Amino acid sequence: MINILVSRAWPKEAENRLISQALGEVTLRHPDTPMTHKEWMEAAKRYEVIMPTVSDKIPAEFYPAAAGKVQVMANYGVGFNHIDIDAARDAGIAVTNTPDVLTDCTADLAMGLMLTAARRIGEGERELRAGKWIGWRPTHMIGKKVTGATLGIIGFGRIGQAMAKRAHFGFGMKVVFQDAWTVPDDIKAASGNATQLGSMPEVAAACDFLSLHCPGGADTYKMINADVFAAMKPGSILVNSARGDVIDEDALFAALDSGHLAAAGLDVYHNEPALDQRFQSYENLVLAPHLGSATNGTRAAMGHRAIDNLTAFLTGQTPSDLVS
Repeated sequence: MINILVSRAWPKEAENRLISQALGEVTLRHPDTPMTHKEWMEAAKRYEVIMPTVSDKIPAEFYPAAAGKVQVMANYGVGFNHIDIDAARDAGIAVTNTPDVLTDCTADLAMGLMLTAARRIGEGERELRAGKWIGWRPTHMIGKKVTGATLGIIGFGRIGQAMAKRAHFGFGMKVVFQDAWTVPDDIKAASGNATQLGSMPEVAAACDFLSLHCPGGADTYKMINADVFAAMKPGSILVNSARGDVIDEDALFAALDSGHLAAAGLDVYHNEPALDQRFQSYENLVLAPHLGSATNGTRAAMGHRAIDNLTAFLTGQTPSDLVS
């Protein structure tokens, strides 16, 4: 009998399907808390299948301990920088993820962060709830116009393209972007005639809003640094719905302190959920608790996608979302 561990609570619809498919003996961890180091090391010897999430902290010692036992990590989420892919490969563990199904909702959230930061909606709500609003006046809560502005995108995969379409076709924005791959003309045209530029500083210098849609990991760690912030136009706004570790947070705070960066809308952070306390000090930061895919349809679809990948793996097929 295959033993299957789901590391965090899923939507009931997806959990029920996993159980009903009878792929193996399923363990659902409730209450929904992070696994401890001890639990990971015990799991390495007990389960053939582990279905982790993007918030899991998997210890390095897990992988050699799991060699010969754990066959596959069917990840619940598109991002997989919490999994050491090289170590998993060395241990003979296949890895899958769940792309596509969360594209639209993550792009929607990024657009919401951009609008909220630009129009100072969070600041306004806090003022109103505190009973400090004294009424309409010509100079009150002046924000930044979105319609017709230029959006810069770092990372032009599925979510970056979806963001470009929302910005261009919904708000008449010009779109420029940077990505390591040369994007075909038909994709650029479908994404609002987006223009590919050669570097992040070039994109930063050309845009009014900079939105991040790149993967996390060693290659992108703190790549949005002081040089990128310096290249941005004064008064620009940053949006991050990708991964927290792509931003150098010290450089972010410095850009906010100098006034060079007008505001930011953030959904992800270093070491989340243990945020740097400095985040609490800035009224011009819009802070969301990693909600990019947090809609009922999307979170269930992520579970179904993970189950589809697992089903394929256990029946000797190649999963459609095989990472390694």
